Amino acid sequence: MTDLVFRAARVITDRETAACVRVRAGRVVAVDPFDAPVGDAQVIDLADDEVLLPGLVDTHVHVNDPGRAEWEGFPTATSAAAAGGVTTIVDMPLNSVPPTTDLPALAAKRAAAEGRAHVDVGFWGGAVPGNAADLAGLHAAGVFGFKCFLLDSGVAEFGHLDPAELREHLGVLAGLDALLIAHAEDATAITDPPSGRAYADFLASRPRAAEDAAIGLLIEAARATGGRVHVVHLSSSDALPLVEAARRDGVRLTVETCPHYLSFAAEDVPDGATQFKCCPPIREAANRDGLWQGLVDGLIDIVVSDHSPCAPELKRLDTGDFAAAWGGIASLQLGLPAVWMAARDRGIGLPEVARWMAAGPADLVGLRRKGRIRPGNDADLCVFAPDEEFIVDAARLRHRNPVTAYHGARLRGAVRSTWLRGAPVTGDHPRGRLLERGHA
Repeated sequence: MTDLVFRAARVITDRETAACVRVRAGRVVAVDPFDAPVGDAQVIDLADDEVLLPGLVDTHVHVNDPGRAEWEGFPTATSAAAAGGVTTIVDMPLNSVPPTTDLPALAAKRAAAEGRAHVDVGFWGGAVPGNAADLAGLHAAGVFGFKCFLLDSGVAEFGHLDPAELREHLGVLAGLDALLIAHAEDATAITDPPSGRAYADFLASRPRAAEDAAIGLLIEAARATGGRVHVVHLSSSDALPLVEAARRDGVRLTVETCPHYLSFAAEDVPDGATQFKCCPPIREAANRDGLWQGLVDGLIDIVVSDHSPCAPELKRLDTGDFAAAWGGIASLQLGLPAVWMAARDRGIGLPEVARWMAAGPADLVGLRRKGRIRPGNDADLCVFAPDEEFIVDAARLRHRNPVTAYHGARLRGAVRSTWLRGAPVTGDHPRGRLLERGHA
């Protein structure tokens, strides 16, 4: 088999360097100096304006297949992922039907994805009332951890855990050394928003205090059980001192945020623009600055999409009613340029972005051969033009329905090609593999 060599003046390993990345049988076998001899290898020379990045790992994607494939499905979601430089996703246990809360549901999820994915796919299990006895079986079957909600999830088939149930489930998972990931908002601090188009009313209904209280509850449960806890889609920068103190005390706690919390500000969300609705909500510019500081300080570990699409009519774009609209941002294809543009404006480089969006998510779920360009890893690669600008057209994105909060935005950084195990992802032949914890 002929080797493949990617030669670039800018390659992101753990730093930025000029290099030749040699690939054989789908794996990186060497990272050599730029002028190293390549022998009879097939050489791909990157253009002067291109950078070779590790393929991104997105551990927060709602594919919704089976059961709600009209919202999103594996062919479209993984095609969008590849177009955005993402080579591995981990699929959330909701909003598919059935949710991934027992072994038959996991089998249904795998059947829906088999042979239909353009990138590699792993699966989260769900932690819901009444399924504590199912957790060990799902863990043994290879799910990467367990998602729970601490308030109504928005879908009837995926219930939320009360404080006693949280400790019960986390106690089981601590015995397995399995990861619990949690949607952290406290329902007692949330009010029903009034019907209408005012974004300020929706934002006021879900204050930062709701997140802060729920994160405090998670920290105490983790402290009591010794379990591992991960906070998903953090939007409240006020919670960061809680995170810092918990880690100082030895609590096993990690945190993610999302591109939309790092890109948008509440002051700029137009009234009636329900494509911006998500839970927890996009907050003020000062809060956004606090999240960026949390990333720089290492209190926030990773950045992942929380791609959560729905059928267009559920967004209530016709009325602009935030109270009635489904909450979720469709963004799987756009995370890298969105984060990169904002990072560069803050003097942050591509090595840091790659750490937050590739290496960090891979480490979170134990994907030892993903997220880094280094010998032995899968040759999952992204050819990225960091200076190219474009205007987002929702109709040209590859996820199923043409709705996104980024429509019309000018972003910087274009993905020119994506490679999965040393082969380009063209969209013609799905080659994604289904991954299991401990075997990927």
